[in-house]
Amino acid sequence: MRAAAQGQLWVARADEIVAALCLSQVPGGHWLTGLFVAPAWRGQRVARQLIEAAASELQGDIWLFCHPALVGFYERLAFSTSDALPATLAERLARYQRSKPLLAMTRIQSSLAGSSPGNSTSV
Repeated sequence: MRAAAQGQLWVARADEIVAALCLSQVPGGHWLTGLFVAPAWRGQRVARQLIEAAASELQGDIWLFCHPALVGFYERLAFSTSDALPATLAERLARYQRSKPLLAMTRIQSSLAGSSPGNSTSV
């Protein structure tokens, strides 16, 4: 996972960092550019907890691009496939789709509190 230069990095910790996600601000919300959970922690709802923690602090929707095989995973995390993207993301997705089978997904956010970059959550 590569963190965006101007993105927010969120981490989940036990005795060490066990998961991380990166969000970049886009018009209308945030783009989830990376999500990683350490192999030993997969299947323990760490990704869900991390996304929930980040989402509770954000305003606007959250978008991501994923391989079709991951749609079910993200649906369980309250994302749904979507064609409604900010123009910057729609252009980027079109470029990426030239060489990769990617789908756009979004998590619709209700009005929430402002963001706090660099937060962490314990698992």
